[in-house]
Amino acid sequence: MALVTGASSGIGRATAQAMGAAGAKVAVNYRSQEDEAKNVVAAIEKAGGEAIAIGADVSDEADVEAMFKATAKRFGAVDVVVANAGMQKDAASAEMSLDDWRKVIDVNLTGQFLCARAALRRFRAQGDRGVSKARGKLICMSSVHDLIPWAGHVNYAASKGGISMMMKTLAQEFAQERVRVNAISPGAIRTAINEEETEGEAGKELLKLIPYGRIGAAEDVANAAVWLASDLADYMVGATLYVDGGMTLYPEFRGNG
Repeated sequence: MALVTGASSGIGRATAQAMGAAGAKVAVNYRSQEDEAKNVVAAIEKAGGEAIAIGADVSDEADVEAMFKATAKRFGAVDVVVANAGMQKDAASAEMSLDDWRKVIDVNLTGQFLCARAALRRFRAQGDRGVSKARGKLICMSSVHDLIPWAGHVNYAASKGGISMMMKTLAQEFAQERVRVNAISPGAIRTAINEEETEGEAGKELLKLIPYGRIGAAEDVANAAVWLASDLADYMVGATLYVDGGMTLYPEFRGNG
């Protein structure tokens, strides 16, 4: 049974559908796009799976607790959590408002912590259900900007850097309980909300940063999440998968050594 936050669109949507296709029952979390979340549920069910849409603001402690309670009530347990929900509020650092700083940190970092805490408590309470080698799998959705600085996006980059160390700390703490905590850091991924940055001339410029020569699809990240949640990745603990076409190889330095 898998819970995917921020699953009404983009990477979350693709991940929820991929989990369903792999045989998991899926809780599709959304904050405001209820109709889109229901469309994801319908797609999973049409493919022969089982899913439910659950509204919750991941930065709200009560909402997160209610989301996990509703998921467990419907499906009996929670085995995989993909903490994917996130947002951007971009501005030059000297002009960024405190409200925009806090909002991004609240959703991207504190929201992931609240979901992680709820997941780890749930895994511990459930014990070994005999459905996997691990007692639970937590996947934190980060970004290549947990490694690559990003001028004009200081709140976002800080949140993703925080996710990286949070994930490793949680993995260190809970591995002895046979709970696997890992992360995925996507690079440039084409989704509906970033069409302006990934199409046309902007897309051509973006390709200069991607050695592999193509902009990623949400399914690239979703496939990595399914693998990371499976027993095929059972020895993966505290690791970050960079799904980025080589962006973290700093291609600007090619030939400049």
